Amino acid sequence: MIRPATKDDLSAIDYIYNQAIYAGFCTAHLHPVDEQERRAWFKDHSEHKYPIYVYENDGEVLGWAALSPYRKGREALRETAELSYYVDFKHHGQDIGTQLVQHCLDECSKLNKRVLIAIIIDGNDASIGLLEKFGFSEWGYLPETIKYEGEVRGQRYMGKVVE
Repeated sequence: MIRPATKDDLSAIDYIYNQAIYAGFCTAHLHPVDEQERRAWFKDHSEHKYPIYVYENDGEVLGWAALSPYRKGREALRETAELSYYVDFKHHGQDIGTQLVQHCLDECSKLNKRVLIAIIIDGNDASIGLLEKFGFSEWGYLPETIKYEGEVRGQRYMGKVVE
């Protein structure tokens, strides 16, 4: 079941996100996110404008997705959101990411979001493939912007107009 996230979900969201940090090249963070950082992030989201969703099964959060402001504070971009999604590594390959992305796309008209952008680190072929399955295409590329343990990679901006 996919539902809006609550503050009670933050520890599960952190756990899943920190898995991606430890794996490397899934996010640009290098150190685990702590509770204080996550609470500030959570406050920047609202169910009716920039929601966070969790995929829950038998009371356990297995994945999450968020629509976040793209270039916060720039009013002409208010109909554009950045899409992020993460799935517990133990549950990869179970279509949880697919369901989360589909849910976000389905909610866009209600949220007055016309454009979604996802920023993917080179080499994350699973995320690129998932987004392409939903009609996202590469809208931009920033070479050599990520450096992790001495390895340099670029970022792909994947976009889709959802109206």
